[in-house]
Amino acid sequence: MKYVLLDGESLETSDLLEIGYGRLKVRLTSEAEIKVKKGRDLLESILKENKVAYGVNTGFGKFANKVIPNDCLEQLQLNLVRSHAAGVGNPLTPDRVRRLLALRINVLSKGHSGISLETLRQLIDAFNASCLSWVPEKGTVGASGDLAPLAHLALGMLGEGQMWSPETGWANASHVLETHDLKPIRLKAKEGLALLNGTQLITSLGAEAVEMSASIALQADIVAALSLEVLKGTSRAFDADIHRIRPHRGQIMVAKRLRSLLHSDIHPSEIAESHRFCDRVQDAYTIRCCPQVHGIVHDTITFVKDVITTEMNSATDNPLVFPERSEIISGGNFHGEYPAKVLDYLTIGVHELAAMSERRIERLVNPALSGLPAFLVENGGLNSGFMIAHCTAAALVSENKVLCHPASVDSLSTSAGTEDHVSMGGYAARKALTVVENVERVIAIELLAACQAIEFLRPLKSTKPLEAVYALVRDVVKPWDKDRFMAPDIDAATQLLRENKIFDVVQPFMDLYDERYSGYKADSPTSSFSIDHRAKRRKAEIHFA
Repeated sequence: MKYVLLDGESLETSDLLEIGYGRLKVRLTSEAEIKVKKGRDLLESILKENKVAYGVNTGFGKFANKVIPNDCLEQLQLNLVRSHAAGVGNPLTPDRVRRLLALRINVLSKGHSGISLETLRQLIDAFNASCLSWVPEKGTVGASGDLAPLAHLALGMLGEGQMWSPETGWANASHVLETHDLKPIRLKAKEGLALLNGTQLITSLGAEAVEMSASIALQADIVAALSLEVLKGTSRAFDADIHRIRPHRGQIMVAKRLRSLLHSDIHPSEIAESHRFCDRVQDAYTIRCCPQVHGIVHDTITFVKDVITTEMNSATDNPLVFPERSEIISGGNFHGEYPAKVLDYLTIGVHELAAMSERRIERLVNPALSGLPAFLVENGGLNSGFMIAHCTAAALVSENKVLCHPASVDSLSTSAGTEDHVSMGGYAARKALTVVENVERVIAIELLAACQAIEFLRPLKSTKPLEAVYALVRDVVKPWDKDRFMAPDIDAATQLLRENKIFDVVQPFMDLYDERYSGYKADSPTSSFSIDHRAKRRKAEIHFA
């Protein structure tokens, strides 16, 4: 089993995605252990000196002015966890709870939370044993962090509520921990607050959404190229000089990618040659303007990923412990506005991929626009072909338009007026995931439609990379010669996209194109969305046990 070393400074969204799948366990760096110990030592010294510190020996929120006796400090933390575990709704999947717990461990490893190394190690042991608390998806307003979901996360670690592991399934938390020879955590002063205060639900779901967006955005470019090919469009609109004089990074990148897939000396296309002398001057916007529209989606993902990565490695507690200053200071790092705002932006951005795709599907199934049989099937009337698959795409795009309304523009005052502005980031994150999933399905329908359209252009061949896409799809979905149960085929195409196989199959051809032309390096899912300054942030090391 591989391990990710957590230090609170260098975790990446791609690492967190892999952690969720159960492919990685976690350890603390030795430097992180030292920082955690120093933070706890300062907190213990403050307690010994009978100083008053918020959340350590006071009540919470509206009760911040109420001092709690020393002999009640452990009960204070236990009460906090129990009372705040008030979420509702369906539980997060084990994958998502795993990411949530790993991210909370990463933040605690910064040493600014005041948690003890003993308690943090208990969290790590539970994580590595896949003992995962029952965490409902609803109940956070993203004000003083994601209090309700993080309280449920902590509650299981205390041996209360429900918990899941591969060996036990869902069961009483105490039973699950005992099965894995783990003891419930016994909270010390401030440790309940340390486990609850932070933006980790918003951010862990956001990291998943941004990684999914990066993958589908890359593959949407490829599927758009395939649609252009079968609709007998032109690649002239992707000429490098056009994009050189409007030099947005994403626009230039998409235009280069399209050029590497479409007709060229190195990747010739018989389909493109067949209409070389047609009288069409220019294509519709959803074909011609792919670099401009898809490009800003790529740039949006880059921006959002940078903010989410920063948030993943940020101290989002209150109060914060600063051993070097011998102080505990109250602040507002728990506020979820940063991840909430960028996830609303991500939702709006990635939606456009489906909006463009649905219009291309319309062009593919409409004989007046494509010159192909209606709904891409022979014997129309008896057969309906892609008629309702297009309706499904339209329904998903329409649903996304509603979900694109920003959650973070709303705020409701909570905690008796103490938390008088909140981010609503939990919903921003959840609906971002829904929108990305809808986008994947729309792109899958376009992929199937474009491959079906090729059947009517045979024996002509497309370029080698696009023929490789066609062959990959045909490995899991056969052509339609008559109507059949279509939903499983849409699911199969969606799975190809989720596993990034459409990009993987064309990457060697794009690399070959690069070797021949213009120094363009075909982007991988990781490098496409790298930020220029990310190299300055030390990547979490992954080691074999």
